[in-house]
Amino acid sequence: MTRKGLILFALVGFIWGLPYFFIVIALESFSTPSIVFLRTLLGVIVLIPYAALMGGLKPALKAWPYVLVFGAVEMVVPWFLVTEAGKHISSGLIALLIGTVPFFAVAILAIFLKDRKALQPRPLSGMIIGFLGVAALVGFDSLAVAIDPIYVLFVILAALGYSIATIVANNMLHDVPSAGVIGVSMGFVAVVYAPFSNPNLPAEFAGASLESLLAILVLGLICSAAAFVLFFILIKEIGPAKSTLITFVNTAVALVLGII
Repeated sequence: MTRKGLILFALVGFIWGLPYFFIVIALESFSTPSIVFLRTLLGVIVLIPYAALMGGLKPALKAWPYVLVFGAVEMVVPWFLVTEAGKHISSGLIALLIGTVPFFAVAILAIFLKDRKALQPRPLSGMIIGFLGVAALVGFDSLAVAIDPIYVLFVILAALGYSIATIVANNMLHDVPSAGVIGVSMGFVAVVYAPFSNPNLPAEFAGASLESLLAILVLGLICSAAAFVLFFILIKEIGPAKSTLITFVNTAVALVLGII
């Protein structure tokens, strides 16, 4: 891995360890649809003008079928599932389950795209050791606590969506400017969630705590807009399979924040 790739890997891994913590704070004042709507709306406000200024909007609109697929499997479905699961299971366990993303990605690459590189002993054993390390951080004993399996399934399905989205971004949107892809896809997600969130927003804002409002800002501007642009650069730098390994870093960050 190049120095640039290593820096991007560490940075994106850190940033995407933040959402699990801030989602829990945002849930104190906002519903799941409202959180998804607000964080994508903030992303749109920042990224669409930037993409238009940099000439990345038109290419993203031309590739709209793949952009919408990316938005659906990366945000529309997973963000609802993860946010709902955050009401019922710990952020550490969610991060651990998200750690299955690399395995889904490798399986999809090997089975459907006939890419067997990640099935070689060294990268595969590295992923397994990494996942076991993550499980040890979370604590195997914590998994013995009674947990509603439906919310575990929610997070696993979200992990599957994340893995598909990474492959779509690498194979179908590789040459499309990242700001355009993320801005347009977030616009699509915001439109999907608007009918479910807007009727409740005035009352939620009226009773929202300062902490919840700040959490929404972090989720929208840092964990969504900035993180996705950096993640697209990371995919181009080191490939989709290696990029998904940031989920192991995510878990460590989520656990530290949870303890604090």
